[in-house]
Amino acid sequence: MVCPECGAAVPKQERFVSWCAECGWNVDPGTPEPDRGRLDRLYLRLAHRNGERLYAELAQDADARPRRDLSSVLAYALALAVHAVTLTCLVGGVLLVVLGWSTVVLPIFGILLLTTGVVLCPRPRKLPPHDPVLRRAEAPALFALVDEVATVVATRGVDAVVVDASFNASVSTYGLRGRRVLTIGLGLWEVLSPQERIALLGHELGHYAHGDLRHGGVVAPAHRSLHLWYGALAPEPRPDLMGTFVNLVSLVPRWFVYGVLVLLTHLTFRASQRSEYLADRAGARAGSSEAAVAMQDRFLIGGSVEAELRRESVAAQTRGRRGDARAAEQGLWERIAEHAATVPEREYERLRRAGALRGHSEDTTHPATHLRRRLLTEAEPCAASVVADEVAVAAELADARRRVARTVIRDFAG
Repeated sequence: MVCPECGAAVPKQERFVSWCAECGWNVDPGTPEPDRGRLDRLYLRLAHRNGERLYAELAQDADARPRRDLSSVLAYALALAVHAVTLTCLVGGVLLVVLGWSTVVLPIFGILLLTTGVVLCPRPRKLPPHDPVLRRAEAPALFALVDEVATVVATRGVDAVVVDASFNASVSTYGLRGRRVLTIGLGLWEVLSPQERIALLGHELGHYAHGDLRHGGVVAPAHRSLHLWYGALAPEPRPDLMGTFVNLVSLVPRWFVYGVLVLLTHLTFRASQRSEYLADRAGARAGSSEAAVAMQDRFLIGGSVEAELRRESVAAQTRGRRGDARAAEQGLWERIAEHAATVPEREYERLRRAGALRGHSEDTTHPATHLRRRLLTEAEPCAASVVADEVAVAAELADARRRVARTVIRDFAG
């Protein structure tokens, strides 16, 4: 095949886009972007505005550390003000009910305020009820690996590991005591090499080490509260007369909440993006620079892996027999790994170029993937600090892999 733009030879590959490496013809064939809400569009604008600037800053500072600046202080103050509003609703509601009991109107307003405070009050996260949860006693090798990686990135390990089917990994806290939890998505974990998995763990645990504001116990709940308020005040799409009245009444509060959310986002966004870059460096120290860069490339094929999981689920459900479903569950993750392994380097290169054109990132809150990758490749190379015992960790994940595979085959198509 010949490039219609420059006449260079273009290799033709089944299943993958044909494109020209010389002039860039068809490198991004116009895959439609998903519809995004107002807040996601805001995050993308901020990421594009700050991306190159923050990359240039960190490229000049190989020993960058987390820091608290005026924006961080103001973010904490604003988050505390958000929590104060919720607390005022709770306390005011109780006082109106108790002190105004002899009246009729005050207790009614008190119950409304109290209900509002209870609904909007940030709650400690719970562990998911349906996904496999591993504890130290059940998976000593896995937790030993996490602890070793945590030592490298200067933090402590986690109290629980959740396993699900997503093409993702994350850290968070749960419970009143703020215990740490690591979530491993098998859609991502199974397509990574052992050292890439260590780099992934280093990245996620790096969020704890670098004090990411959006993972903290003050700003993160305030973000969740504001999102909840904004959703609760959303207008009815096809209102009747009463709905129109409610939409008009909620218009000013809705835009006020949106303004506060935008302000908190502006105050925390740069620090959050900086924390992502520093977490990438933590992953490189743990698993090696080579593994951390390769892991960034794997994120480019997330859509393909998720599509393959859906295809597996649809195929099994279409056949409709219990034996077929059980057969589909067996070896699912091996087939997903094989599917990812068939992606050639030329396709990765196309995805990297397309991502640079679009400013691709894992989601709207992450820096552009091509900038994260470039920062890792241009830095001083890091050797691996941690090497995993693959056999022991795989054995401890075996039951979780079976359970999640069953969930994928039965439910993922929907």
